[in-house]
Amino acid sequence: MTPPTKGSADKMATPTMTRRNAKASASSAPMTAAAFQEAFERIVANASLVIKGKEQALRLVLTAMVADGHCLLEDMPGTGKTMMARALSTSINARSNRIQCTPDLLPSDVTGAPVLDTRTGTFSFREGPVFSNVLLVDEINRATPKTQSALLEAMQERNVTLDGQTHRLPTPFLILATQNPVEQAGTFQLPEAQLDRFLVKLSVGYPDRQAEGELLDANKSTEAITRLGPVSSTEEILAMQAFCQDVDLPEPVKMYIVDVCQATRTDPSLLMGASSRASIALVKASRVRAASQGRAVVLPDDVRALLTAVIEHRLILTPDAQLRDETVSNVLERILTRIPVPLGVGG
Repeated sequence: MTPPTKGSADKMATPTMTRRNAKASASSAPMTAAAFQEAFERIVANASLVIKGKEQALRLVLTAMVADGHCLLEDMPGTGKTMMARALSTSINARSNRIQCTPDLLPSDVTGAPVLDTRTGTFSFREGPVFSNVLLVDEINRATPKTQSALLEAMQERNVTLDGQTHRLPTPFLILATQNPVEQAGTFQLPEAQLDRFLVKLSVGYPDRQAEGELLDANKSTEAITRLGPVSSTEEILAMQAFCQDVDLPEPVKMYIVDVCQATRTDPSLLMGASSRASIALVKASRVRAASQGRAVVLPDDVRALLTAVIEHRLILTPDAQLRDETVSNVLERILTRIPVPLGVGG
């Protein structure tokens, strides 16, 4: 059995990065929209020193973290999915762990288990890798459904319950799971109930020509990730999460989200539409995006910019729609053309 491996939060930092981290930690001013935007851009810029040409993907993953959600990355091997998780966790000086999923991985390998102390004859709980701020679950579809289900309580309730005792997980808490769209032999597709618990699903994609050249330069001597240092902290992330709760959601924008989600449930091409959890996730992510642009009010553009990442993986086409070669993207685009965008909503 391949045991889960634990990532290290202790990274080498350059003097410049150390000074920036000290400045960020020393700030005790209350969070404002401008401070939120500065912190968000600082974290993205730092992670971009390692992940070249994928700023939009970095923003979405960080959005999921600040929105107190989870992220599923689906892409080809070697596109930077694992490195993205390491870069973000290092940037916020988080406690991070990594699980390499295999068919023989057990639920206790994820959550931890009671361990007998031979000296006292009593059992004590030994924490598993899920007790972290950022948990990278590599190739999650290679774990069995029983092991995948061990993540459900952690993802939704932020708890682990064993032998009638509930153990709280650290905050902030982000599960960043990866899976490959190829090599499906011996894998276990995630059930809809678990897919619905991921706030966003995205594809990193291959870098373009210029970005790949920059990537080679950054890693010409040693891996760039080994030189990356923290520029933020988990405390700052918690402050950003608290600020987002007060970002204004105007009534027209709220009902626009409701109308979009309702429309997916009645569209004849969709077997399963967006759940209520999807609409809540869209509100949370939209508030983060608004704050990341220095605003304290959500605009319709925030909602539309996040629809693909937040909604698409929750929708299932009917068999007839699949035979007509329809795609979820096309159906969602058609729905958006039918629903009027609220006007006159300003920041």
